[in-house]
Amino acid sequence: MRKRSSLYLHPQQRNHIHRLASGMLWRSELPTWLLIVTIYTGWFTTLTFWQTLGLLPATLLLIWFTAWYMSLQHELIHGHPTRFARLNQLFGTLPLAVWYPYGLYRDSHLAHHRHDSLTFPADDPESYYFTEASWARFSPWQKRAIRARNTFVGRLVLAPLLDILQALGGAVAAFRDFHLRAMAMWLVHVLLLAALFAWMAHHGFSPVWLVLAVSYPALALTKVRSFYEHRAADDPLARSVINEAGLVWRVLFLNLNYHSVHHDLPGVPWYGLPTIYRQNREAYRQRNHGFVVRGYGEWLRQFWTRPVEVTVHPGKQQEERHE
Repeated sequence: MRKRSSLYLHPQQRNHIHRLASGMLWRSELPTWLLIVTIYTGWFTTLTFWQTLGLLPATLLLIWFTAWYMSLQHELIHGHPTRFARLNQLFGTLPLAVWYPYGLYRDSHLAHHRHDSLTFPADDPESYYFTEASWARFSPWQKRAIRARNTFVGRLVLAPLLDILQALGGAVAAFRDFHLRAMAMWLVHVLLLAALFAWMAHHGFSPVWLVLAVSYPALALTKVRSFYEHRAADDPLARSVINEAGLVWRVLFLNLNYHSVHHDLPGVPWYGLPTIYRQNREAYRQRNHGFVVRGYGEWLRQFWTRPVEVTVHPGKQQEERHE
């Protein structure tokens, strides 16, 4: 395994996973290599021949490949398909999804995987919760916007915009405060994005259309996966969901719907998660205290317009220590 932070159910599971990791499939990482080829070939071929395909079919395909690319970036961060982080980074640096430099996403996501601080807003950069002091500083309209974002429809429509504004605000702060590392990431990102836009314009495809009609909906699709993906709980093992999603969602999200398993075993490749979950289904359901949902449609029905109560983090004592 490539991560030392793995949490196994029992020694037998650890030995079984180590045997899988030493097998040809996991060592070769063939599924991830094929995924890389498929996503890049699909994205660039669709854009190159968009006039032959037609604007609507090309747009729908590009939304899929862009959202899939964001799932691939997550896999690259976790040490696949090679053991060399800089090589993996090459496969995820091209800004096909427009908004985020790969390096910033990598740093943020690895911080998110700190087991004991998961969901705590002072430590987890991907938490949707706020400290009590932060929440008290929000104006009434900001609180309404956050609650709207916490509905399923709000997560699709509003959350991408809020994320984009936060990313752009981070870019401004990086240059204002002269954070060289972040500045370098943003500069490389913008240069690559300019080159990509120039190539697209050469093929008659509007960069503005890519931003508004492809990238934004693709980001919204990723928000389906992250909807109520984590909750505040005393036991860190109970903080990540198991979503028994359908095949299409599992393929698009590279099985990250088995999120509790992923947080226990962050080094397991995407194609290994379903087998590990099925072999230990009841144990994982007990381990995460029954934080299980039967597909994203269940979230949609429950929270289409009713917000999930993810505002002030209830772990007040721990949060106060970080104020």
